[in-house]
Order: sequence, then C-alpha cells, then structure tokens
Amino acid sequence: MAKPEVIAGLDMGSGRVTCLIGAPEPGSARMRVLGGASVPCRGINGGVVVNILETKNAVSQAVEEAEAAAKVTVSGLFLGVRGTHLQSFNNKGAFNIARTDREITAEDVHSVVANAKAIPLSSDREILHVVPQSFSLDRQRGVPNPVGMEGSLLEVDVHIVTASSAHLNNVMKAVAQAGFEVHELVYGLLATGDQLVTPEEKDLGSLLVDLGGQSVSLGVYSEGSLRYSKEIGIGSDFITRDLAVGLRTSMATAERLKIAHGIAHSSLLNGDEDIEFSRVDGRTMDRVKTSTMMSYILPRVEEIFNIVADDLQSSAYADLVSPGGLILTGGGSLMRGVAAAAEEVLGLQTRVGLAHPEQVGGDEKWFSPVYGTAMGLLTFANGSRWGTGVSRLTPRKKPAWVRKVSSIFEDLV
Repeated sequence: MAKPEVIAGLDMGSGRVTCLIGAPEPGSARMRVLGGASVPCRGINGGVVVNILETKNAVSQAVEEAEAAAKVTVSGLFLGVRGTHLQSFNNKGAFNIARTDREITAEDVHSVVANAKAIPLSSDREILHVVPQSFSLDRQRGVPNPVGMEGSLLEVDVHIVTASSAHLNNVMKAVAQAGFEVHELVYGLLATGDQLVTPEEKDLGSLLVDLGGQSVSLGVYSEGSLRYSKEIGIGSDFITRDLAVGLRTSMATAERLKIAHGIAHSSLLNGDEDIEFSRVDGRTMDRVKTSTMMSYILPRVEEIFNIVADDLQSSAYADLVSPGGLILTGGGSLMRGVAAAAEEVLGLQTRVGLAHPEQVGGDEKWFSPVYGTAMGLLTFANGSRWGTGVSRLTPRKKPAWVRKVSSIFEDLV
C-alpha cells in the first residue's frame, strides 16, 4: 500500500511559529493530525518578520519538532500569514458570453474572476487571494455555481486580499533559509474560517475573531461567504505587558501567570486566590491576589473588543453578524473569561471555535485554539482553494541531517 501524502501547515503568527503535520485518512475526507509544535519567535512582530535569522531558527525548530512528533519528514509547507500589511476589499467583475450556445463554462468563470482582479496596485503590493462571493447571470443574483447554465452576461462579486510584497519576501526568505519548500501562501484567517465557521453561521451572518499575540484578525461572513476582513495591530501580548508592568515582573512570568491564573471577567472570580511569583530580578518573591491580576487584565481585554466593535461599526457590516454570533479563536482566547468579556462588549452570542471532528482527527491537544490556523491550513491543503496572486516557489526542503549540519557550520561562522 502506498504511503499517504503528508501535509504540513505552518502558521507564522503574531509572535509564534506553529506547525502541524497531517495526512488524509484513507477512504475519508478527514485529515489526521500526526504531530505538531508551537514555539515563540522574537523575529516576528505582528506577523511581520523583523529578524530573518531568529525567524529562520524558529521555523526550523517548529517544523523539526513537529516532524519528530509525527515520525515523518514533510515535503513542503502550506504557509499561513497575517499582519496589518494585509489589506482587503470587495470588487466586481463582468464577462459577456458571445458564443451562440451561451452555456457557461469553467473558462468563463475563470475569465470573469480574472476581470474582477484586474485592478491597479502600487508596485509594493500584490494580490494574495481572490475569493468569489457570489455570481450573477443576466442580472439574476445568488447563483452559487453558474457552470452549465445559459446566459449572456456573467458577473461576480469577489473579496480580494492584498499583501506587502516586501513582507511576503521576508517571510519566504526566512522559510527558504530554514531549508523548506512552500507549496502555497495562505491568509491564515481564510483557512481558519473555512474550518471553524459552520455553513449555517456563514449563511446567517457571523463574526470570526482570531486573537493573536500582537494582532487581531477579523472576518465577517454573510450569505455563505466572507464579506469583510481586517487585521488590527493589538493582541493578547498587550495584556501580558500590562500584567508585567503592574506586577513589576518579567514578560515570561506575566505570561505564565496570565495563562494559569488570569481571569478576564468578574463573573468567573470565585474566591480570591493568593498567588506567588518572582519579581523582575528573578530572585525576589512576591504574592498577588487574583482580583488584583484581573484589575490589570480586564481593562485591556475590554479595550481590544471595543476596538473590534468600532472597526465593525465603521465597516458597515455590523448588522450582518448578529444571527450567527461571534466565533473566537487564537491563543488569546484560552484565558478564562475572554469569551464572556467579548460577549458583553460586542453584544454577540460567543463561542470558542474548535475544529469539527468530521474534518480533522487526532489527539485532543491539537484542537487547542493555539493550533487553530495551522489546523485550518491542513484542511485547506486537503480541500478547498482560493485563487492566489503571484506564484512563489522556494528551494526544495533539505533532509533533516543536512539542515542540522548546515546550522552547525553557520553557528561557527
């Protein structure tokens, strides 16, 4: 029996690099997660590479740890990107059917989408995705798939995601220097939403919020498709910094306290635990009450979701999201009370998004929101596609032993 194809999803997050490796289950549309890893990366700030060497090292560590856990070697990566350099908007395209039979073909659909993406862009930007929202045939809207139908005028509404060419080039350089091939660049929000937002939520209208460390990704769905997306330069690392400053401790200690004992909503404050921690010098010990920690955490959490609410209102899509509510994901959604705070500020029924077992199988730990985008990249690779802009290729992946030897010689230089 032939070995199943192995797929790797690499999420270049706000301040972390996360990798999951999976394979399609025989006789099923599901993906099986074989292994994964998530490592912090100081070379990435808000999804943008600020230090190629540190990013390269983090990519190597994350993928090689995932390979070791999965007991396989990957042949390439589906690379998820995010950050405020990504910008999106909606556009329309039209294509006249001049043939006598007037039957719509796949080539006609390709042509109308190509017309929709024929827009002027500055030299430092490129199209990353063109997502068809809906088609119209002879002015009749709401046609999901026009292939095989007859008409004279084919129109399409699309959602276009553009990116900074320089930032994409830096990400690609870091991955290439780590010795990996990139199969495709993917906007992480699209992959995450394709997996976490149900068809019913997409149809009724819903809001997806990916709360990363240094950025927040927003997606508004309605009538079955993505209508609005936005990257906002604030995230859960801001909460950690507030806690570090308030307690006069290190960022690492503040992050540990936030994850283990942090509460983002007063309804979950059951008692007032006294927690021991070390000051910024690493030697002096101190104690803090849970309520005091919450006094540092809650204002920043409320600020983040107020920024989300303001952006949603200014987007003109706020009225679309109430029926389906809010789907929350990302590492920042793990802290207790974040969902309750989001529901209170935004006035939307809120749930934390988890991958559906019909799509993905594997150990429970891989279903954490930390792995949400990487998990989405696996199902993206196994299923649906969005039209991409410029094709990008990197050198084929070096074997693990070659990468290790190369790394030793680089350290000696």
